[in-house]
Order: sequence, then structure tokens, then C-alpha cells
Amino acid sequence: MAQQITYDKAYDAVAPEDFPAMLEVPRYGRRSDAFDSIISATHDHFWDPLDKSYIDFDRPFDLATQSLVPLDMIVELRSAVADRLDERQKIQLANDVMHWSISNLLHGEQGALSLSASLCHILLDPGAQEYAANQAREEARHVAGFTRYITKRWGEPLPVGKTIATVLQDLVSTPEVYKKIVGMQMLIEGLAMGSFATLNARTNDPVLRRLVQLVMSDEAFHHRFGRLWAAKTIRHLNEEEHRKVEDWSAQIFQMLLFNLINAEQKQVIYAKYGLDWQWVRDAVKESFSDNDRREQLKETNNIFRVLIKTLLHAGIITQRTAPLYAVWVDMDELKAEGEGIPGDVVAEEMMVVLREINAKRKRIVSKDVAVAA
Repeated sequence: MAQQITYDKAYDAVAPEDFPAMLEVPRYGRRSDAFDSIISATHDHFWDPLDKSYIDFDRPFDLATQSLVPLDMIVELRSAVADRLDERQKIQLANDVMHWSISNLLHGEQGALSLSASLCHILLDPGAQEYAANQAREEARHVAGFTRYITKRWGEPLPVGKTIATVLQDLVSTPEVYKKIVGMQMLIEGLAMGSFATLNARTNDPVLRRLVQLVMSDEAFHHRFGRLWAAKTIRHLNEEEHRKVEDWSAQIFQMLLFNLINAEQKQVIYAKYGLDWQWVRDAVKESFSDNDRREQLKETNNIFRVLIKTLLHAGIITQRTAPLYAVWVDMDELKAEGEGIPGDVVAEEMMVVLREINAKRKRIVSKDVAVAA
């Protein structure tokens, strides 16, 4: 049995195979109300990837002549790689890189779906369990949405990158609740919100922009679940427990920072252009230094800046590990920014849109029912 770090009964857990614990009569009456507002808000941000009133995946986009994002977002094209390609190939490479990136967003959503479902097997509190089931439903529509988008633009997804596959496998399979919540609800969801906020601001494809806006309206609540855990748990940890959570979080952060996106994982793309992945790796290293990385982390939407900010405001980072992060960002500046993360505003704006669409759908359904009667 894993050692659970739990200080609030809402997060009490049992082993995945201990189903009899779920049938204990007293358990049903110990429901926490901590997640009720998040669960109730589900109706406000409901959307259906199969309904064109929410998103129309049939809107065309010419990948042969248009890049999904500005070319300056593609790190390979800011290196000697660009010298070996003509203008049409640069657009194609940019779109191939986005095919890889969006495929890995899809794989991340599948990981979130599987992890949410795994929480249903171990969380004892009926309210926490309902929240996890609710999130699993929302992650399932993200999987459907990104699958439809990729199908329309490329036909099928590319294989998952080794780094994200390793992290997701560990998070889904671990029996330790703190790793699931910190790893998925704070780190991976924070990373996703940063990615979605960047795509929302910079993509040239209206369909992709609409998709990430819809997904962000859900993810903002998922991220909130992680912050709730932190608020109810972190301040109660003893020194050994805090060190355990803090060190593990730092390890995952560094793994993602240096390995999430690298040339070896994208070699299937480069082969199409006669480029050796090791040469691409070295070319990118020559043009993209640690100073360049630091400059990128000054951008509000930068995914790794969002990760550090999430851990900092959750109270997970202390003076002991702060220097690891301070190499990349100004920690005092980050602390002064407050808890809000990129995408929160977009999520709120999309909530208004979704309320209008859902209210209209309800009126149509009610009218149809009345006519049928």
C-alpha cells in the first residue's frame, strides 16, 4: 500500500483493488462539499465536439500554403535548418511540427482521462469521486475534439513523445494521490493551459483557436481542483513530507523543461526533408541558448513559466528549491503576479459564449418536446 499524504478527508484514498471499501455504508454519508461548485458549473461550460453549433471542424485550412502558427514559433526555423528549405518547405515543416505537438496534446488529454478514471477507483469521498468522474467525462470530449481536428488536418495522430509518455504512465499507474494531483492537475494541466493560451493568441487556424478555447473552459476547473488540494494539504505537511512533494515536483519540472520537446522525438518529421535528427539537434542548440530559453520564460503564456508559477503559489516551492527555478525566472516577479494563469480570462469569456449556446439548445429542445406532445 502506498504512503498517502493526506490531511483532508476529502482526499482519503484506498488501494485500487479495494472495491469493498467503496461499499461501506458510512462512506456514502461523508461527502465533502469542497467540489460542489466545480461540479455544478459543469452545465455552464458543457460543449459537444460533434455539434457544429459549438465547433465546425469542416472549415477548410490549406496546409500546403498556410502555416498553422507564425514561422517564428518553430524553433527549427530559427536555426540553420531554415537555410536548407525553400519557402514552401518551411511552411510544411512548421505544420509537421504542429502535427507532432497537437498529437502530443491529444495524448496528454488521453492521459488526463485515464488518470481521472483511476482517481475514481481510489478516492473514498463521494464528492471527490464525483468530481473525478466528471473530469473524466470532460477529458473524453477533449480526446474526441483533438482527434477530430487531427483527422481533418492530417488524417491521424503521430506517436506519443517518449518524455510525455513516461510521465503520463507514471502518473496514471501510481497509487499515490499527491503525485496524481500535483502531476496532472497542477503540472500537466498548467502546461496545457500555457500551450492552449499560446495557440489561442497566435494560431492562424480559426478552428484550432476555437478548439483550444473550448478545452480551456474545462481545464480552468481541472486546474482549480489541484489548487484546492494544495490549499487543504501543503500547509499541514511535516518537513519530511514537504521535502518529498517538493523534490518530486522539481524532478518532474526539470524532466519536462529539458526533454518535453527535442529533436530525437521528432525525427520522423525531419526524415521527410532529408534532415538527420542529430544534425537538427546540434543546429538548434547553436541558435537556441539558455539565454534564449530565459527570454522565452519571460512571456506570460510560456508553458514552463506557468508550471513554476503554479508550484510557487501552491506553496510547494520553498527557499530550498527556489534556486533551481530562479535560474530561469524572476521568482519575486512571479510571486507578485498573483495566482491567475494564462487562459483563465479566455476560459471566462468562453463560458459566456457556452451559456448562450446551451440556453438556445435548451429552448429548441423544449420547443420540440412541446410540439411532439
